[in-house]
Amino acid sequence: MLIRILIPQKIRDQLCIALQAAEDNEIGGVLMGEHVADNTFRIVEVSVQSHSGTRSYFLRQLREAIFHLTGFFQRTNYNYKRFNYLGEWHSHPQHVLYPSVTDKETMWDIVHDHQVGTNFAVLLLVQLINGTLDGAAAVYLPNYVSMQAELLFESE
Repeated sequence: MLIRILIPQKIRDQLCIALQAAEDNEIGGVLMGEHVADNTFRIVEVSVQSHSGTRSYFLRQLREAIFHLTGFFQRTNYNYKRFNYLGEWHSHPQHVLYPSVTDKETMWDIVHDHQVGTNFAVLLLVQLINGTLDGAAAVYLPNYVSMQAELLFESE
């Protein structure tokens, strides 16, 4: 099963601005998506956490994540089948775009948290290379299964 993640230009622009502002520190937030076809999701909103991390560590702020998700669900009229939590994103400005052990453990915790209630979660890792956004995504499924997702950058 191949999962496709579509990233529109406006989302890429938003991520670039966040990465530039964070400079050499990690920054991140929540991915909110739209189910557009079988195994295909478009990122329609991202949150950008108010506090960045360090050069090699990012700590997710749960309250901020819940705040952004609550607003997203209101704006999409609680249409969870079409619009829902997709996962998390953060930058790796000093490292390769590969999940750390901590990244993987966090994603497994999210997937197995019954209060989150998700069937999967995406981890999008991003960085700027000469001012251009680069990214890699992994999908985390129950039973500790993970796989690479296909990222498709959309132009407007």
